[in-house]
Amino acid sequence: QVQLVESGGGLVQPGGSLRLSCAASGFSLDYYSIGWFRQAPGKEREGVSCISSSDGSTYYADSVKGRFTISRDNAKNTVYLQMNSLKPEDTAVYYCAVSFSGFIRVGADEYDYWGQGTQVTISS
Repeated sequence: QVQLVESGGGLVQPGGSLRLSCAASGFSLDYYSIGWFRQAPGKEREGVSCISSSDGSTYYADSVKGRFTISRDNAKNTVYLQMNSLKPEDTAVYYCAVSFSGFIRVGADEYDYWGQGTQVTISS
């Protein structure tokens, strides 16, 4: 059974950092792409970052470029999203998702399975 579980969300002050984890079970992350998305209240789900399996390439939305870093630990079957210099506008529920294509995918409809999400709140 394919399952993705996010963790690491919480409440931090502006300028702070968080590291989100996406732990996979039921399949090996080695062969697939993992994306991180976020959805703020009243807004559409937004693609934040993606890491491919094909060549390890990465994608970042302009809004997070230079602040967020995606990485994967295949031995732990986990993908991470390190978030630094957090801003109030980063507040959202963050989701990870798997694309069986193995390539960089940006659209939410290009992903096959989703986690349940973890809340990130940036506030003083």
